[in-house]
Amino acid sequence: MPACQSLADIQFLLTEVLRAPAQWQALAPFADTDADLAAQVLDEAAKFVDSAVAPLQRVGDEVGCQFSAGTVTTPPGFRDAYQAFWQGGWPALACAPEDGGQGLPAVLECVLYEWLAGANHGWTMAPGLVHGAYECIRHHASDALKAQYLEKVATGEWLATMCLTEAHAGSDLGLVRTRAVPQPDGSVRVNGSKIFISGGEHDLTDNIVHLVLARLPDAPAGPKGLSLFLVPKVLEGGARNTVVCERIEEKMGLHGSPTCVMRFDDATGWLVGEPHKGLAAMFVMMNAARLHVGLQGIGLLEAAWQKASAYAAERRQMRAPGAKDTSLIQDHPAIRRTLQTQRAWIDGGRVLAYHTALQLDIAKHGTEAGERAAAQRWCALVTPVLKSALTTEGFHGASACLQVFGGHGYVREWGIEQIVRDARVAMIYEGTNEIQAIDLLVRKVLADGGQGLAALLAGLPGKTPAAASARRHALVEITQTLAIAAQSDPELPYWVADDYLRAVALVLLEWAWCQIGNASRRTHGRAPTGEADRWTAPAQAFTQWVLPEFDLRAAILRQRIAQALEFKPKEVCSA
Repeated sequence: MPACQSLADIQFLLTEVLRAPAQWQALAPFADTDADLAAQVLDEAAKFVDSAVAPLQRVGDEVGCQFSAGTVTTPPGFRDAYQAFWQGGWPALACAPEDGGQGLPAVLECVLYEWLAGANHGWTMAPGLVHGAYECIRHHASDALKAQYLEKVATGEWLATMCLTEAHAGSDLGLVRTRAVPQPDGSVRVNGSKIFISGGEHDLTDNIVHLVLARLPDAPAGPKGLSLFLVPKVLEGGARNTVVCERIEEKMGLHGSPTCVMRFDDATGWLVGEPHKGLAAMFVMMNAARLHVGLQGIGLLEAAWQKASAYAAERRQMRAPGAKDTSLIQDHPAIRRTLQTQRAWIDGGRVLAYHTALQLDIAKHGTEAGERAAAQRWCALVTPVLKSALTTEGFHGASACLQVFGGHGYVREWGIEQIVRDARVAMIYEGTNEIQAIDLLVRKVLADGGQGLAALLAGLPGKTPAAASARRHALVEITQTLAIAAQSDPELPYWVADDYLRAVALVLLEWAWCQIGNASRRTHGRAPTGEADRWTAPAQAFTQWVLPEFDLRAAILRQRIAQALEFKPKEVCSA
């Protein structure tokens, strides 16, 4: 996916739709980052992605990672590209200058990683957790650990992993068995096995920093007994730690990324944060990762769309309605509907993701407490929506783009079947999309009776058309009755969580498209001929082919709520 092809669109969304430069320049750390500097950074990022990373897409898939006696060799060219990546300062884009970073707004990092995922998802898995690990170490590690590891991780000189999952536990972290035994010198010895560890072993960097969930000897059962530990591949002085890669998985996609089974045999590590509060520290890493996973969905869908659009502009098949001769397939209504619908998801999804990145910085650096609280509320509520909705569309939308090719799409040489395979895992990792929906509805929305969501919807900036306002009111009403009905049927939220998340996503996407429309009309008088039309077709596609799903989800929710409200437990008969 040529990143340069989407550069103009992204600049429009950042500067005209979101007016991002004014937002980040209101924050002290970014006061000197003007629109011109941001444009220069993104221009250079696009060049790097297109020249250094995108050409490795096919070799990463076809050659893949090679495993031999505990070592992993990445595909040809991967190491050189990664060395150029970290030495060019790209992993440190949004890290603090005092930690070796460039101190730029988070949204610029988001654009970079969206492009990287679209260009070469397998390669991008390697640095994908670096920023989350940096935030985790920065906020929770001891001064001694920070002195030794923080800058190396911030700059990307050393890569990091997130070691959560165990074979018997899956998504239920309360079942984790890995143990950590304290030592007299303040370190611990870690024993246990972890699965599905992206980049657990590789040849891209000289060291790998593993962040491992494990239990101390006095730990209570369940998730409240988990602690977090930093366990390096290579110890200070150069000795190899007793961290072993037992094998790498044979996967449907992402062949360029080693998914490892890791074994810790009395491995030396150190506590990160407080004992038995490892999940709190780990979630700093996971929440950062979940926004980036949502961006993977956008990047992969953009890559699929670019391929399908280019093919549709060249391939002739049959006659389009009203044509006298064979037509380009882009002239057929069925193909136009597919391409315009996926364009609607990409453009609207970008607005939501970039707005979320801006809110992350406001939550950290805003000058007013109310402003910071509102930004934090947005991030807490919207991050699971983005992770789920955008990765779902990333996969299904890429499959729809493959359909544009007909039989050629199923053939490897066109490259789009790889995108479909690679995209599927994003619906699973960093918390499955079902877990995201439960997190949104049960843990975040219903926890306060829907007040936080109502405040978020009421505070959406910009003018609100009557129809959009009605949908927002409908969502608030559904939320309120759902909270009441859940008292009669505790299972209800779990049955309808997916429907609820989709309804929220559609309402937010409608807001995003209202913002795009307002900006397009505002700039139409000074836009080059045809530029305003760039946004018209996907806007119409959103209204015609995407937004009607809200009524479907609302009907499902209302029907299930009504059933719960009518439910009356049978009286227990006495003997």
